Amino acid sequence: MEERIERAVSLFKEGYNCAQSVVAAFADMYGLTEEQALKMSASFGGGIGRMRLTCGAACGMFILAGLETGATRGDDREGKSANYQLVQQLADEFKRRNGSLICAELLGLKQPEGTHEAEARTEQYYAKRPCSKMVEEAARIWVEYKLAISD
Repeated sequence: MEERIERAVSLFKEGYNCAQSVVAAFADMYGLTEEQALKMSASFGGGIGRMRLTCGAACGMFILAGLETGATRGDDREGKSANYQLVQQLADEFKRRNGSLICAELLGLKQPEGTHEAEARTEQYYAKRPCSKMVEEAARIWVEYKLAISD
């Protein structure tokens, strides 16, 4: 599973957003192609559409949680509750390790940047942002969850 964590970080460094990087690293485990995973998670980067809200890496984890435990019937209250419980556990662990779930806070922004323009991925971009660490942590938390349920 360590290779999946490395794959997530590698995808981020190739230019994919935080959510895409996390989801695509595990896509095959859920019968998805990489392209499907990249498309379904594309809107969650930059703290959801670059609004600097919930961290994209955490959102990627939550998408995986839905693929793992998501209810498929509208009246499945037990299934919904189980999924929400997992999401909350993942969120708590992410916050414990990183201090926040909020993209703007993780980036040290006093207020969201307010632009939809994606930034160029340069050395300076990677040097000033903790995003690759967030991707690594989200992927690691997911791996730890998967290993725990397989025991």
